[in-house]
Parts: sequence; C-alpha cells; structure tokens
Amino acid sequence: MSQDNNASSNQANGQNDTYVPPKIWVQDKDNGGKFSSINSPTAGARHEQVLPVGEAPLQLYSLNTPNGVKANILLEELAELSVKGAEYDAYKIDISEGDQFGSGFVAINPNSKIPALVDHSSSTANANDDAGEPIAIFESGAILMYLAEKFGKFIPLSAGKKRAECLSWVMWQMGSAPFLGGGFGHFYAYAPEPLEYPINRYTMEAKRQLDVLNIHLKENAYMCGNDEADYNIADMIIWAWYGQLVLGKLYDAAEFLQVDDYVHVKRWAQKIAERPAVKRAVDLPLKPIG
Repeated sequence: MSQDNNASSNQANGQNDTYVPPKIWVQDKDNGGKFSSINSPTAGARHEQVLPVGEAPLQLYSLNTPNGVKANILLEELAELSVKGAEYDAYKIDISEGDQFGSGFVAINPNSKIPALVDHSSSTANANDDAGEPIAIFESGAILMYLAEKFGKFIPLSAGKKRAECLSWVMWQMGSAPFLGGGFGHFYAYAPEPLEYPINRYTMEAKRQLDVLNIHLKENAYMCGNDEADYNIADMIIWAWYGQLVLGKLYDAAEFLQVDDYVHVKRWAQKIAERPAVKRAVDLPLKPIG
C-alpha cells in the first residue's frame, strides 16, 4: 500500500497523525490531562515543606482517594475498638497542588505518593531500632500490614491458611489496582481526550478483575471467609477501590462498566459501606499542613 493510501486509511479511521516513538524519549511538551502540571520523570523534593506533627502516636499524611481511604478505614476500625496506642492525627497532602513533593513528605516517602504514616510511639523500639526513633511507613499495603500486626487486629497473625489467604488478596489488590486507577480511570476520566484502544484495553481488564472478585465472593461473605471475625485488611484494601467502584463512587463509570452485573461484589461492597468506621473513613477530616 502506498504512503498516500496509508494516510487516507488512517484519516478514515480517525488516525490523522500516527505516533512514532522516538529512539530516545524526552519530555519536550505538556502531556495534558488532569495531573499534567505536576507530572515529571524525576523524583525527589521540589520545595521545602516541614510537615506538622500532632500529639497522637500515629501521624497520617494522606488524601481521601481510594489509596488514602484504605489507611483511614483501618485506623477508624481500630478507633471503633478503642485500641490503645492507635490514636492518630491526619493531615491533608493535596496531590493536585504538589504537596507530595515537599521535603518533609519526601523524607518519609521517597516515592511521593499518598498515604504515608509515621509511628512516633516509643513502644515501637526494639533491639533493631534506635530507641524512640520514629518509624515511617509508605505504600498503603505496608501501612495496613504494619498497623494490623502492631495491634494484632484485622489480620491472621499465625502462619497458616488464613494468613496466607489474607496476604494473597492484599497483594492481589496491590498488583491489580494500578490497572483500574492508572489504566482505566486515567484514560476514561482524566486523559485529555478519549482514546478507544486504551479505554477498551483497560475496561476489559477492570471487568475481568471485577469478575475475579464476583466469583470469589459468591461463596464468601468477606474476602477471607463468612464470619464477622473474617473481616480483615484484605476487605479494607480491596473495598477502597473495587467496593467504591461498584457503588458508583469512582470515575462516574458504574453504567459504563455495568457494575450491577457483579451482584456478589455489590452485596459485599454495600455491607462494608454500612460499617460506622468505613462511613467515617471515606470523608475523614484532614488538617492542613501549612
């Protein structure tokens, strides 16, 4: 086919300018989209910002996004049980304003993503820690595992089937959610223009993941069993993304994804949404950092 015929074919398919990747990528223009003003291929602090530290033993620096809500839920569930030492202060890291690139936040999370947590409790010191040295934890999965194990709540502590199942679903979420958020969510809701190929590609994967959950939850009230005691961090971490998605809280995409088809996921999501701690977590008041 001649070049002219190729061009005509591309135009007929709405492909007026076919992108050809260069041999070496350089950031030579704005890529558009909701977060284009803060996106960069480099890491590290961009400005000085000292983070406030409250009087509670735990200091949370976050935002009420799906990733942030995960930590909120566990902290509020611990508060619901009046767990001593789990008191916390929560501060807002406004990612649209670039707060995650402040020097104080980068010091506790070099990846500049929310949430991040600092444990100032002196009881965390052990033979391998400097006495009284605060412990910084980043990545939502690590935060939930750290807190659940520290307080002995919402995670099976003994090696065996129950613990393996919980950790497997936690890691499933950590590996799967980027396809939902950075993939489907970005191209469906945030990209500067709708593009058929990435929307189709990530919609297919998002629906496949919902089907994985739907099949599993057909036989399980919670991710790791049917008893109230089986509710654990796997439910919290998955609900923040997939539970909110099927309840119509993310990307205005419930109809597009036909979420009502996933009846078992929706039943599970509604049950968790009714928990008092979860109700507080999704709209958690966050203090300003400056």
